[in-house]
Amino acid sequence: MKSLITVFFLMLSLAGFSQNTEETEIKQTITAFFEAFHKQDSVALKKYVSKEMTLQSVISDAQGDAKIKTTEFSAFLKSIVAIPKEVKFDERILSVAVQSDGLMANAWTDYEFYINDKFSHCGVNSFQLVKENKVWKIFYIVDTRRADCKKS
Repeated sequence: MKSLITVFFLMLSLAGFSQNTEETEIKQTITAFFEAFHKQDSVALKKYVSKEMTLQSVISDAQGDAKIKTTEFSAFLKSIVAIPKEVKFDERILSVAVQSDGLMANAWTDYEFYINDKFSHCGVNSFQLVKENKVWKIFYIVDTRRADCKKS
């Protein structure tokens, strides 16, 4: 009986370790994505996304109703590369909450966005990831953008 309890707790701790490892890998993928984003490195950005990558933003129209804006990933890459080098842009991730189940994961990140060190806007990103060939890849990002948020 004692050895059965020991095996049970060993399996439980291994499951927890596996979850922490996955969470770390997912966070590392998102961190690497943003490092490439800030460097305007379109080649590196492509390494962290799936071929089926989709980008969307939930925005507010003039009446305050939600609208969904879709951006092609290739257009996103072109817009990032086209930012003049003298313009500093910085998306600061404030928190990350990760959930995963086998080959799929979700990461919810609160952020603030700065241009030339001046606060621009804030919101959340929702990342959907898939484990392709044992590597986490982002296949969907949806974000919100607000100017009326508390600045830290």
